[in-house]
Amino acid sequence: MADVRTPERIFDLSDHVAIVTGASSGLGERFVRVLLAAGASVVAVARRTDRLEILAKESDRVLAVTADVAVPEQVERVVPVALDRFGRIDVLVNNAGLGRPAPAVSEALDSFRYTLDVNLVGAFHLARLAAVPMLERGAGSVVNISSILGLVAAWPIPDASYSASKAALVGLTRDLACQWAAHGVRVNALAPGFFPSEGTADMADEAGARYLRTGCPMRRMGRPEELDGALLFLASGASTYMTGQVLTVDGGWTAH
Repeated sequence: MADVRTPERIFDLSDHVAIVTGASSGLGERFVRVLLAAGASVVAVARRTDRLEILAKESDRVLAVTADVAVPEQVERVVPVALDRFGRIDVLVNNAGLGRPAPAVSEALDSFRYTLDVNLVGAFHLARLAAVPMLERGAGSVVNISSILGLVAAWPIPDASYSASKAALVGLTRDLACQWAAHGVRVNALAPGFFPSEGTADMADEAGARYLRTGCPMRRMGRPEELDGALLFLASGASTYMTGQVLTVDGGWTAH
């Protein structure tokens, strides 16, 4: 990750190994395909084995690992399996996440805690485990997938647990970045706006369209491919002097 790349190969990830969580659908599945296209081998991590196996059948550079990031014992399997198969880890994309909107006064504490376990604690646990071989090699990139709802309130959507977890992930990104910066391991966050996924499926109606028109200066949801460049920038040698930052791709949502 520390080598100097020529402009025509600045996003090249040949011979690199990436771990992507939440890889069975939505943005996570897209991230796996983008990293593959850039030349990386990818450890695809998610709970749904059947969907992971479909990805694994498409390329011998994909290793499917069934794991729930909210279960520490399952998270602890990921790095050893990745090292056993590929011998190294260069990139970690902490993408697994969920949101279950509910008014704060009626949201159960167990639900709030579970959201933080998935979106924050699981990301922290896997990041520190993946960092060990990265620190030993003196190179690596951790990309935490936050959200614009970690930067601004979700209102009028009541989703305190999701917003809190994604805001905390930004703080975690900055702290880990400073801890590991002198040792060649970079930690940045990618904060998407609204993109097609299982979590935004209920925004396909007129109310959802109106919400986007009101909140987004571009007046639309993002297209999946519009995150490709941002992901590759953070994962590759294109951003070797960037750490502790939040790269926001939101159609201008947080600009006003």
